[in-house]
Amino acid sequence: MKTISKKIIRKTLIYNTRVEYGDYTMNHVLGCAHGCKYPCYAYLQKKRFGQISSYEEWCEPALVENTLDILDSELPKYKNKIQMLHLCFTTDPFMYHYPEIQKMSVAAIKKVNSYGITCSVLTKGTLLHELRNLSSRNEYGITIVSLDEQFRNQMEPGAAPVIDRISALQKLHDAGCKTWVSIEPYPTPNIIQQDIMEILEKVSFVDKIIFGRMNYNKMVTAYKDHKIFYNNMASKVISFCNDRNISYHIKNKTIS
Repeated sequence: MKTISKKIIRKTLIYNTRVEYGDYTMNHVLGCAHGCKYPCYAYLQKKRFGQISSYEEWCEPALVENTLDILDSELPKYKNKIQMLHLCFTTDPFMYHYPEIQKMSVAAIKKVNSYGITCSVLTKGTLLHELRNLSSRNEYGITIVSLDEQFRNQMEPGAAPVIDRISALQKLHDAGCKTWVSIEPYPTPNIIQQDIMEILEKVSFVDKIIFGRMNYNKMVTAYKDHKIFYNNMASKVISFCNDRNISYHIKNKTIS
């Protein structure tokens, strides 16, 4: 287990995402120890605007220590606007090996639920089983782009092993929670050779699957048939979900 070495104070947390499948979000951590190398859009964004100076700094997460106070201030103003509050778009609420962040995330979800607002969660860590005791309307998700642990270790060096993510999600599903999987950013065959059907079968118990292409990576565009490839992968996801009555969403610009 790791401890947080840096904490920060913020004035606001909740904002409208303007993302196709999102609504409102909060990011109560700056940085992410998972250190994804796809590259990570959140890291590129924070570095571009001077909030992070280096990859090493990004991998040393800073917790917003006044998170719950801000929520008490902002939630009354937003509660009639928010359809679902997402944790998180620019960090990870259940960061692997960071119990302090995980504890704050659970407290934040409880706080949001107490105002009658539903939460959506996405992580490359492991979801805590205690989440089963929170609002039944909450939706808990994990990101998986490959079952290959060597690839995971290369591209998501600080994240939880894939099998651990799936196991934790399965436990929440078995407890009656709504669960989902994000298969994004999905790599092209010149990055890794794999069968997407194996991933889909592993997570066939979930309620929803989101699929999206890999962006900001020159190896993707270097793959001559990347447009055809993503069209084919999206088609497989749609067919799989339709056959099993699973909801799905194909991210914008994934299909040509």
